[in-house]
Formats: sequence, structure tokens, C-alpha cells
Amino acid sequence: MSTFNLPKSPRSIRGLIRNGELTKPTTGMAPGYVQSNLVILPKDLAFDFLLFCKRNPKPCPVIDVVESGLYEPINTAPGADLRVDVAMYSVFKYGELECEVEDITEYWREDFVSFLIGCSFTFESALIKSGISLKHVENATNVSMYVTNIQTERAGVFRGPMVVTMRPIPRNKVDQAIQITARYPAVHGAPIHVGDPSEIGIKNICKPDFGDPVELIGDEVPVFWACGVTPQVVARSSKPKLMITHSPGYMFITDIKDEDLQK
Repeated sequence: MSTFNLPKSPRSIRGLIRNGELTKPTTGMAPGYVQSNLVILPKDLAFDFLLFCKRNPKPCPVIDVVESGLYEPINTAPGADLRVDVAMYSVFKYGELECEVEDITEYWREDFVSFLIGCSFTFESALIKSGISLKHVENATNVSMYVTNIQTERAGVFRGPMVVTMRPIPRNKVDQAIQITARYPAVHGAPIHVGDPSEIGIKNICKPDFGDPVELIGDEVPVFWACGVTPQVVARSSKPKLMITHSPGYMFITDIKDEDLQK
């Protein structure tokens, strides 16, 4: 199913995902609505993770926390079900990726606390409306994501490097892209780096750690934003007994409008 033929409402898209009719990265979907990363943890790890997010607001801006045992995010998407409304989940045990699944009902526990973390897919509509084209949206591919040498600030057991997304931006539009995305701090805000990827520990920009590669052409400059996949890399470093997340690029789509998060 083409992204351009999808319904525009978050509820309808979540319905397709829940029914197994849509199993692809959510870039470009539900334009005008906030997409979010998902982290689910046992309650005894939840405070440490919340503190980690507070100390690292660029990669982990918290939009909502769903309390222990509940799976309906009533503040951000009433009627949704966090167990089935993401197209692909990653299940980590003691830092190892055990599996990727389309439904986590069988893993669900009454002590689970769920965190919705802002996603940079949210501000892509604003970039496109301003005339800044995005190749991964045009090509219906996943955004390029890289593990950097930038270390997050530790909180409890949680520690590890920051992950970033990269979008090629024409040199004469970089300042405009910075200004636009800076208005969305709840979904990572302004870029953390522009230009030479080696300065943030990326050895080969043609080989992303997650997502799909994208070619830089002509005067395009690589621009890097903090990414909500950071907790998944942090899981590998911190080795929590259990963490369930979205798979990179497969976001939870909320009912919140982009404009509601603008500063």
C-alpha cells in the first residue's frame, strides 16, 4: 500500500497496523500529526528511565508516560492499544535483541510502564511545506540512523551513546531547516550536528546502523538530528532485564497535532 494512498487520520492508520494490513516504516504517514518512539519497561526500571530522559532531552523528549499495567495512551491517542498499534516491535532481554514482532500481547505484563518519546518524523511535514524535500519520504524508505560517539548522561542503569537521524539538505536551505525544526523541541528540535559525520564518530555515512542509506548529491549537506532510537542502543550498553521498543522507523502515531508542540 503506497504511503500516498493511505488514510490521513492517525486512528485509521493505527487500525490498518492493528489488523496487519500495514507493516512498513511510518515516515510520511499522517502528515500534521505527532509520531512517537515507544519504550516499555518493568515498573522497577521506570524511574531510572524517566530520569534518563530528563537528563537527555534531545534524544529522549518525553511526550507521554502510560502508567503501570495500562496500554491505552488516553492523553495522546484515546482508544489506541500500545500492544498492537505499532507495525514492528523490538524485544530486548539483558541487552540482546531477542526478536522483532508485530504484536506484543503475549509479552504484556501488568507491571509495564510505557513511554512515548518524540520522533523527528513529526517535523518533516513542516520541512516539506517550506520547500525542503526529503529523499526518504519521496522514496518511501526508512530514514538513515547512526550510532555516534556522543555519550548520553547516565541515570541509574541507563547509559550509552546517542543515535542520530540524517537528512541531506541543500546548503542554501540548512539555516532554514535549523530554524524550522528548532520550533519542535518535543520531537528532538534543532539538529545536533551539520556537516562532517566523522566529527560525531560516523565512519561511513553510506552504511547507516539502522534504516536505509540515502545518497548525497551536489551541494547537499548531511544534517543530523538526535533520535529516539537512542534507548535501543542504550539497552545494549545497560542490559536491562527486559525492554520492549518500536523497531527503528516503525513509530506509534498519536492524535496530537504537530502545531500543538510548536514553540
